[in-house]
Amino acid sequence: GDVIHRMLTATQYIAPLMANFNPSYSRNSTVQYLDNGSVFVVQWDKVYLQGKEDMGSFTFQAALHSTGRIVFGYKEIPVPVLQISATQHPVKAGLSDAFMILNPSPDVPESRRRTIYEYHRVELDTSKITNMSAVEFTPLPTCLQHQSCEMCVSSELTFNCSWCHVLQRYL
Repeated sequence: GDVIHRMLTATQYIAPLMANFNPSYSRNSTVQYLDNGSVFVVQWDKVYLQGKEDMGSFTFQAALHSTGRIVFGYKEIPVPVLQISATQHPVKAGLSDAFMILNPSPDVPESRRRTIYEYHRVELDTSKITNMSAVEFTPLPTCLQHQSCEMCVSSELTFNCSWCHVLQRYL
């Protein structure tokens, strides 16, 4: 989106492991990314928790495929995720999305009030995040994949599509 807000980490994220990481702790710590056109990968390599560097370094990544598939890979998780403190920063793993609406404030009409609506969240069971593990998210089929009425009607989708005159396709 075009708005950065303080609720971003609470409502909109793709997080293989969100915690209070400090990549500047070690010269060996890096956060790198690669985009080859069909997959975008972000890797946190040998990163440490702020103030808990003695726990060891974490190495993990998120791969976002152009097909909508998302893979979280965990190479080094030195302690159980449940032991990471959420005092300084939320500890999460999963996906969440939301949208924001700017509404005029009833008290001051020239001002705008931000209202954030979270519409979907998938939280991982953090007890399952261990060394050399992975999680794969595969997108469900949608009406957007159909280019004609015939394709939509003959599909096995379990929800109702409707025709959008503006876009000239089923939604």
